[in-house]
Amino acid sequence: MASNAVVIRKEMAVTHADFFRSIPNAIDQETQTVSGTTMRLESEAGTWTIELGPEGKRQIALLAVPATMVTLTFEEYTDAERENALERFDRAFQRGGG
Repeated sequence: MASNAVVIRKEMAVTHADFFRSIPNAIDQETQTVSGTTMRLESEAGTWTIELGPEGKRQIALLAVPATMVTLTFEEYTDAERENALERFDRAFQRGGG
């Protein structure tokens, strides 16, 4: 990992299948490579690696929701480029209820 890498960890309420179904909405101009539960995105901004941890469950009273730890590693991204990518990522996984 490069010395200027920024690592962000998120616990997300998704299964691996949910993740791979939603991630195309977060990809902009990046070239993607998938190997198992790791996705590598490369663009002029740098390299963005997304690693999925094991699938689990979060139990809240009688409600069980999926839980997966996701690690995002940004290499060579400026602060503004990283914030833009994170905004796209978060937007891709927003869920509405009602």
